[in-house]
Amino acid sequence: MNYEELMLRAITKAEKYKYTAKPNPVVGAILIKDKEIISEGYHVKYGQNHAEINAIIDAHEQKNKKFKDFSELTLICTLEPCSHIGKTGSCAQAIAKSGIKKAVIGSIDPNPKVSGKGIQILKENNIHVDVGIHQDLVAKQNKFFFHRHINDKPYITVKIASSLDGKSHYKNHERVYITSEAARSDVQILRAEYDAILTGTNTLLNDNPRMNARVNFDVNQPEKILMSTSLIIDNDKSKMPFFEDKKVTHFQDNNIDHVIPIMLENDKCSVLVEAGPKLANAFLKTEHVDELIIYKSQKKLGENGVSWFMEDNAVENYGFKLESSCKIGSDLKEIYTR
Repeated sequence: MNYEELMLRAITKAEKYKYTAKPNPVVGAILIKDKEIISEGYHVKYGQNHAEINAIIDAHEQKNKKFKDFSELTLICTLEPCSHIGKTGSCAQAIAKSGIKKAVIGSIDPNPKVSGKGIQILKENNIHVDVGIHQDLVAKQNKFFFHRHINDKPYITVKIASSLDGKSHYKNHERVYITSEAARSDVQILRAEYDAILTGTNTLLNDNPRMNARVNFDVNQPEKILMSTSLIIDNDKSKMPFFEDKKVTHFQDNNIDHVIPIMLENDKCSVLVEAGPKLANAFLKTEHVDELIIYKSQKKLGENGVSWFMEDNAVENYGFKLESSCKIGSDLKEIYTR
């Protein structure tokens, strides 16, 4: 296998851990001697060993069997090894200490704490470094992570479920599922991709949602963000499943511009907004939202329904364009971006 094939292998196998590594990027690492794979490592879970460390640990088991010294090995790594000490040690320093003398890296890390610094450490330790193989695929795989560090803001998606006639719910708040079971299952997987889910007062009081990712695979559950100035919420927290299974950040402030910097301080690379028409539109009117996802049902709510938007061309007027659409059960899933 050549370097491009090995990098593609590392990218593909790393994808398995995108739900458990977040908010960290998914990373894959392979150690080879000549063209033979000696070991592989992946960043399996947030807070645990990074991919390069796991590959080095695994390689130690092969030492004196498939190779004599780490200087014989080449490291293939999808993302630049970290240079700083966070929840784990510096991967760049560990690579240098191992004795590896060549590294092939997919992409430079966009995080200012790392960007270029990991490569510098390798070079200072006489490690030959090549960069840029499948860089576009690495960036695409870690879309949220790259966006957060390049744009200095989290990637924000507004998700809504709409009737065919553009309604959110009945005026009397009668509980009714607008979309199909297949669409609701797809939403659970969507939630699993994000670092946090944000909602507001009306959704919490009227729907009493749990708002976690109920999926059949391992996931680092998204944290929850509540934007609400209501005292009723504080009084009823013990009765609400929303507050049961994950830390909730409660912003008693309805100014979205005030909330974004705090999201960054809390290392949020991505936020999914699941709220009613008032808060959803408040977000969509800002430049902070990067994506709008509409699950569109075949049902109609008629005159007794509450509209998502006040005007027919609201989505286009907010600056969004349809990027893709597909059938989910009996419903249509539309993805809009700016």
